[in-house]
Amino acid sequence: MKNTVNITNTRVLSKNKFSLKLVDYQLTEKDKTTDKKAEVYFRPDAAAVLLYNEEQGKILLTKQFRLPAYLNSPNDGYITEACAGLIDDGETPEQTVRREAQEELGYTIDELKKIGIAYSSAGGITEKVHLFLAPYNDAMKTGEGGGLKEEKESIELTEISIEEAEYKLKDGYFNDMKTIILLQHYFLNRR
Repeated sequence: MKNTVNITNTRVLSKNKFSLKLVDYQLTEKDKTTDKKAEVYFRPDAAAVLLYNEEQGKILLTKQFRLPAYLNSPNDGYITEACAGLIDDGETPEQTVRREAQEELGYTIDELKKIGIAYSSAGGITEKVHLFLAPYNDAMKTGEGGGLKEEKESIELTEISIEEAEYKLKDGYFNDMKTIILLQHYFLNRR
């Protein structure tokens, strides 16, 4: 017998920015049907890019305040992470990372290498993150970065050496999933 899912009821719990819904469903696996419930946050897909400069031995990241990190940890809520953003309607993931690199970092990037797509938290969020690597150099600096004022973004650019990034990755410094994945991919395929 084929595994099946039957959605029996959906109720909107919140619709402030995106929808949070309680979904009742029946899951049939191996001839057994189980009634289940799940709260699902329907969030658009996102795209992230890790910028690296092999010639100067640098990696460019962002640092910004994240309220959920503040609420869930004893730290100050500031996360060092790869440049990322939600994919706007009608936009490709590639267009998104190019836009975000300009807004957040002040760099116009050309060459992109897509390394995959991953769910940010498949147990409760619909969002998938498209992951990219991109080389950068000083000639690509075309703006200030720091995010958009109209979006109330306050983003600090963090340029670190490749060696420091590798050390911090191995030491458990990074706590943002997309950044960890991008750095691991970069270091696994660099040599």
